[in-house]
Amino acid sequence: MNNRINNLAKISGLVVLFFLLINSTHAQVKYQNGGVAKVAIDGTSNIHDWTMNSDKATCTGTFTIGSNNALTAVTGLGFAINVESLKSEHKAMDKNTYKAMNTDKYPTITFTAATATVKPAGGTNYTVTAHGKLTISGTTKEIDVTATCTVNADKSVSCNGSYKLNMTQYNVTPPSIMFGMIKVGDPITVRFSFVIKP
Repeated sequence: MNNRINNLAKISGLVVLFFLLINSTHAQVKYQNGGVAKVAIDGTSNIHDWTMNSDKATCTGTFTIGSNNALTAVTGLGFAINVESLKSEHKAMDKNTYKAMNTDKYPTITFTAATATVKPAGGTNYTVTAHGKLTISGTTKEIDVTATCTVNADKSVSCNGSYKLNMTQYNVTPPSIMFGMIKVGDPITVRFSFVIKP
């Protein structure tokens, strides 16, 4: 009788240990902005190229981290930036950009994605492609955004990527400066770099 009890206790202990191992190697962890979030918008004009920068973006997501810090899944991605936090070297350019994007009514650019595909890219690097909704100036489009993500030793995740679009796709008229002497081109490239932590 005692042997049976001992055997049952051992089996129960092994079952509990098994489930603990599963949970520890495939834990779903909520990640949020870790204080390092940078965005740059690159564009052109008939005079010179220009860039607007911001370090005020926020980003969230649920990352599934497996054994050996392997990134296995990404869900619930969210990204937001206040348009007026974007600054260039020219205040007139900034002012006209905010006006063109109607920031009084639509102050924020957002991107949301329910899920993303994750592919190993060598070492601790991964290619993450998210299919989601980008909203600019009140207009929403479905897009695919690809980033290179790295799982760091402290389990933080660094992500870098870019996305090209035309402003007119989002009902934004490219701004002009100096009574139209400087005309901004329609295409822009959005570059992002951030680190998120659990």
